[in-house]
Amino acid sequence: MIQIVPIETKKQRAKFIDFPHDLYADDPNYVPELFLGQEEILNPEKHPFYKHSKGQLFLAYKDQEIVGRIAAFWNVNHNAFNKVQEGQFGFFDCINDQEVADLLLKTAEDWVKNQGGNLIVGPINLTTNDTVGLLVEGFDRPSMAMMPYNKKYYIDLITHANFEKKVDLRAYLVNKSQASQRTVLLLDKLEARLKRSGITLRQLNLKDFKSEVVKIKSIYNKAWDKNLGFVPMTDEEFDFVAKDLKLLVDPKYCIIAEKDNEIVGFGLGIPNINEILINIKRGRLLPTGIFKILFGKKKIKSLRVLMLGVLENYRKLGIEACLYGTIIKNALPSGIVEAECSWMLDHNYMMNHAIEQINADLYKRYRLYEKAL
Repeated sequence: MIQIVPIETKKQRAKFIDFPHDLYADDPNYVPELFLGQEEILNPEKHPFYKHSKGQLFLAYKDQEIVGRIAAFWNVNHNAFNKVQEGQFGFFDCINDQEVADLLLKTAEDWVKNQGGNLIVGPINLTTNDTVGLLVEGFDRPSMAMMPYNKKYYIDLITHANFEKKVDLRAYLVNKSQASQRTVLLLDKLEARLKRSGITLRQLNLKDFKSEVVKIKSIYNKAWDKNLGFVPMTDEEFDFVAKDLKLLVDPKYCIIAEKDNEIVGFGLGIPNINEILINIKRGRLLPTGIFKILFGKKKIKSLRVLMLGVLENYRKLGIEACLYGTIIKNALPSGIVEAECSWMLDHNYMMNHAIEQINADLYKRYRLYEKAL
């Protein structure tokens, strides 16, 4: 008999966080999430999301063993901004058993319906500003920092539960040999053209981090406002993300485009911390995990460009390609051998073209699903 249990205690939440470690124990491409990071995201007393919205975690048990998990979310800000009444599901992990998957997904659907929702979308691990999508292509290697990874059979579990494709998200990869010459040649031409328009590029000023975050926050919420499922971050949410990213940010991978001293675009790349996390057992920093991170950061060989946005009035000038190219160019002398640009909507032709201009290859695809309630 399968039993679905709502999570109510800290001890239950720890089991929810740990379940994937057992499920993926024999998968060489699985990267454990840090326990402390997951605890912060899922704890209503710690994450600012829960000040305006709510969620519920569930575990599935079969013969007293945990066989699956799911979270359901009701994002009040998202619904108000997009003028919809929809909920999300995320943190979906399950054994290869359709009955278990159906019950988990049905539980999330019912919870969303009880909030007044008429549609459920996922996987979305909290919001579209967090980890999004189900991996559907590119299972041959681990995912990069802050990108999802899952069993291939999840595709069948979700589609057989009558979920339909909403949209695909793209991840591009560019390696050192692809980027070197083409990026330099392209950048020279693009930067010259931008300068003629009064647009200059600079690196993030880490010494004035608080002030820079305030400026970037404004551009982020304006540049992404037409992106699918976008919801502006509250000040507390943006500061929460910035606090975590500051530990990984290297100014040469955070490039700002300005005109008349006003930010009109920015791009952010971070070292692929997953190269280290893949070796941290069950996502625990103690006793040895913290040292693996401290001593491993300088040995990281890959990079993920995870944020890039340009104000609408400044698009089609080549700023996007210039931001991507500058980040990758700066990475080349640092021992970085490849960079992922992700994620992009399938139909975001302008951004996809900018990435393809620097010789990047589409190498992973993620999918958002939806179901009418």
